[in-house]
Amino acid sequence: MNTSEVVIVGAGPTGLALSLTLARYGVPSVVLDNTTGDVTPRAARSCVLRPDTAAWLPDTVRAYGTRWNRWSTWRRRQRSHEVELDAHTSPLHLEQHVLERSLRDALAEQPLARIATGSHLDLLEQDADGVTAHTRTRHPETTAAAGSGAAHAQHESGVWWRGSFLVGCDGARSTVRKLLGVRFPGRTAVERHAVAALRAELPWEDEARLYREPGGDGSEITARPLPGGVWRLDWLLPPRGELVTPEQLLDRVDSTLKHWHRTAAEAHSADGDRADREDGTAARSGRPAPENRSRVRGTDPSLGSREPRAHPPSGTGHTGGPYELLDTGVHTAHQRLARSWRVGRAFLAGDAAHVMGALGLQSVDEGLRDAANLAWKLALAWHDANGSPGHGHRAHRDSTENLLDSYETERRGAVVARLRAVDQALPLVRREGGSLRALLPGGTRGHLGLLTEGHLGQGQFGAPAAYARSPLTPSTRSVDAVPAGTAPGALVQDVPVTALDGSRGRLWHHLGGQGGELLVVLVAPGTGVWDSRHWLTAGLMPELAAAVDALPIRAQLLVAEDYPGAAAHTVLVVRPDGHLVASLPAARTGQLATCADAVRGHRPELAAQTAAKTPKGARPSRAGAAGGTAGRTRTSSTGAGGDRPSGSRSGASRSSGDRSSSGRSSSGRSGTDRSGRARFSGERSANARARHG
Repeated sequence: MNTSEVVIVGAGPTGLALSLTLARYGVPSVVLDNTTGDVTPRAARSCVLRPDTAAWLPDTVRAYGTRWNRWSTWRRRQRSHEVELDAHTSPLHLEQHVLERSLRDALAEQPLARIATGSHLDLLEQDADGVTAHTRTRHPETTAAAGSGAAHAQHESGVWWRGSFLVGCDGARSTVRKLLGVRFPGRTAVERHAVAALRAELPWEDEARLYREPGGDGSEITARPLPGGVWRLDWLLPPRGELVTPEQLLDRVDSTLKHWHRTAAEAHSADGDRADREDGTAARSGRPAPENRSRVRGTDPSLGSREPRAHPPSGTGHTGGPYELLDTGVHTAHQRLARSWRVGRAFLAGDAAHVMGALGLQSVDEGLRDAANLAWKLALAWHDANGSPGHGHRAHRDSTENLLDSYETERRGAVVARLRAVDQALPLVRREGGSLRALLPGGTRGHLGLLTEGHLGQGQFGAPAAYARSPLTPSTRSVDAVPAGTAPGALVQDVPVTALDGSRGRLWHHLGGQGGELLVVLVAPGTGVWDSRHWLTAGLMPELAAAVDALPIRAQLLVAEDYPGAAAHTVLVVRPDGHLVASLPAARTGQLATCADAVRGHRPELAAQTAAKTPKGARPSRAGAAGGTAGRTRTSSTGAGGDRPSGSRSGASRSSGDRSSSGRSSSGRSGTDRSGRARFSGERSANARARHG
């Protein structure tokens, strides 16, 4: 059987995006979908994607979402925060079923990716060469979806699948996580919201708003626009309160819309009275009347006022106006974190690894960031194991292990920090006592400032993680780093760039496999006004281009007119998920290979230590992906029956129950404090891997 493909369990946004990204890297994959493949439309289930996350998704996906012109946060009738947004800074808001359907459509055009519907996982095995999974067939179309000649063997009792790696993207109730014996501690129902999606004309356009205590009653309401004149409204509920009936939710919609339109009408009337008084005062004094409020505020009237537009609904007086209710629901936010995200050749991503959602955090967005981080690492390991052309000499086994271990180190560490910040801020933002200043840096911004950051993907609650201590960052002794506006491990800024073929675009659009496995960006002022033919053969370009072509991984050379904080002739080495590896002088072309080796997981200092500690003639043993496991482990949720595919070994050891002690990484630990709340700490220690055999 062909064992080269990556098996992905779960066809949600994370699993579909992972499969699509692997295809861009030239890695085949199969997505095991537990459903029939039909995506149920639910307008009340939407997701907010941060600009950097949305940038590496296909254009067809981004076309289905909407971006906001502004975000404003209000307390009662006073605006406390206002953030102007544009196409590069606004999040992308779209319905989740639209995201999933567009990702499925994009996968249908990829020859290296396929979806097998009706496939319910019930057994998982690992050995030195790969992963074997067994699925029960739930729908007759599974066989057709699986295709012919693929890495599967069908039997009457189900289907066996064989792959090089397996990734569990199967949600909060992950079967993969249970089969691996990984614990999933945390808290349930930390926040609840009643949600309604409706088509209506609100008193403002293209602006997302959060209202705190709009009627002085301690409530909280969020309004966020979706495409097609649809709005998603969220009302904060008690975490463990009673169920919300449809009648109660309709009452909330009616009262909220009436309040907003009444307030807008009153503001509109007050503005008219104020304008009349200003006109009268100007006439009595002989001064010309101001053209509009924006000129009085010192802004260009041709640009329009920065004030939110308030138009009373025509023919509705102070009522809420007509609306079409599309969907309703209750969203409950949990906080849970898997103890380990990697066990041998199996990984966890998305909701299978973590769940969140309180204070504006976006679980779908974090899952897509998991996929972006894991995809290129699996691709490097896959190409190295298969000896793919264009990938240079094969990496050392320990280097591949370091590379794959870095997924858990980076992503789990980032989620730990996120959950810890929410865990500390939640009782304070919800006014259960305490001081933000005591627990969170920048606490003086106040509760509403933190809520604004959470919804916009900024600050501790949503900004892209900076992997400051990533094991894939070259040591300061190995490269001559120069200052740049981005620290190593942080996300690079989305600056305009030019490719060597003369095509122009933005840096983020080359991420996610679209620009190879490494991006090399030369900061060269003046290149923007010249055709690429004139500077391709000038200065350092020939030497730099030759050095990039000689790297052991696929790399793309780009040129930027400037980059914040970077001097001219600085070279930025960027990972395919957008995080900076190093910033170098352009003349140090030989150090590009050092950066490429670091990205592949090669750490000379650790290799030297291992060699010094290893007795002469002995070989260090590894458990995990590249080195494989000694023997075979088998975990089953049902004691799956059916014949084993040809080539499988018999006499496999069976394990059941909680196996969290094996294959568990202690890069972060979860526990509970005296109040019963889950607490998340990012204690650093060595990754402990499962030793099977």
